[in-house]
Amino acid sequence: MEEKSSKRNQNLMQLIRRVHGLVENPDLEKHRQSQNHLGSILGNTRDINYREIDIDGTYAEWVSVNRVHMKKYVILHCHGGGYSTGSSLYARTLTSKLAASTSMDVLCFDYRLAPEHPYPAATEDAMKVWNYLMLLGYGARDIILTGDSAGGNLALALTLKLKEEGRLLPRGIVLMSPWTDLTSSGESFTEKAEVDPVLNSDYINRMIQAYADGQDLKNPMISPLFGDFRGFPPVYIQVGENEILLSDSLRLHRAFVKANVSVKLDTYRGMWHVFQMSPVKAAREAMDKNAEFIYDICR
Repeated sequence: MEEKSSKRNQNLMQLIRRVHGLVENPDLEKHRQSQNHLGSILGNTRDINYREIDIDGTYAEWVSVNRVHMKKYVILHCHGGGYSTGSSLYARTLTSKLAASTSMDVLCFDYRLAPEHPYPAATEDAMKVWNYLMLLGYGARDIILTGDSAGGNLALALTLKLKEEGRLLPRGIVLMSPWTDLTSSGESFTEKAEVDPVLNSDYINRMIQAYADGQDLKNPMISPLFGDFRGFPPVYIQVGENEILLSDSLRLHRAFVKANVSVKLDTYRGMWHVFQMSPVKAAREAMDKNAEFIYDICR
């Protein structure tokens, strides 16, 4: 029985490695298609409704449970993919779980991708979608921002931009394996290089070059780790123990503590980058904890 479980886990890890990172498939277009294929398989459930919308040229979709649910608050999700891949369809592996666990509507959007559209295209699109929610009648305090990997980066960059413009900030932020430091200066980049089943430094360097070539990588809009977090809303961070981006979360947590921000960090033993997408027990537990955090801040 144990051998069977181990074999299943190995197969799952191979699938995750193939679709989540460009480690084995450097062809961007094929990689984007394989992610969408995975999203359509893992994200499809009769319990969830998906409604496509167009926000001034940006594709987005509402993800909602197929039952009576809370309308006062809304979750705005920023998908991952190294700023070069990913989509709302791929993100259904997370947005469906967020909608189901919280009974809240989730809005996910397809920001423009690098290298065709490098920095600051994604942040501009995120701001456009934020403004769309304002036009719908939501207040900033009605919105919970969530993001995984590069989407965690984008959620932080959007909040820093709102703060810079003197605008109201979201009610709270949930980050899953956020990519916060494009200078790659964290210890885990070397310490976890051998155990990370999803990412490696070559892949990350390709993503950095595509998104921020020629830019100052310490710009907080590119590497939010270096931002000023004073006045930020409550934040919850989840990260896998076996990922080279572990330091991005640990150091972010320390930065929030230093800025007197209410922050909680959970490090999941033996887990990999954005493990919440996977059909494993730890993923279900993590999504339940995301929902608990969201309920707590919405009281």
